[in-house]
Amino acid sequence: MGRSHRPERLGEEIRKTVSEMLVRGDLKDPRFSKGMIALSGVDVTRDGSYATIYITCLSYSGQSLSEEDKKEVLSAFENSQGYIRSAVDRAVKVRHVPALIFKFDESYEYGAKMDKILDEIKASEEHSQTKEHNA
Repeated sequence: MGRSHRPERLGEEIRKTVSEMLVRGDLKDPRFSKGMIALSGVDVTRDGSYATIYITCLSYSGQSLSEEDKKEVLSAFENSQGYIRSAVDRAVKVRHVPALIFKFDESYEYGAKMDKILDEIKASEEHSQTKEHNA
């Protein structure tokens, strides 16, 4: 039997709905103003009972948020879960709205860390080559 694309479509609709709520300022909790918040993805279980929403959040200076600020943003999402689910229910016509699970997407930070390491290696190699060339 072929794989259903329904969970992917539902996840995309949830991501779109919650992102629009953030842009419009529908979520009034002041903890949402800790930084720039984006949803990097939504994974819905095959049976549609759970949706994991992955959050990316940067400070306004472009740096990663502190662990304390991340916990506050996550707490704000969890406290707003009922309101978010009702908005998803209105926007996406499904029989049962999945329970929402919020997690931070660490891939951006991991990628930034890897970029920094690669830049350091490259700089070290260039420095070594310059020394050898001058010797």
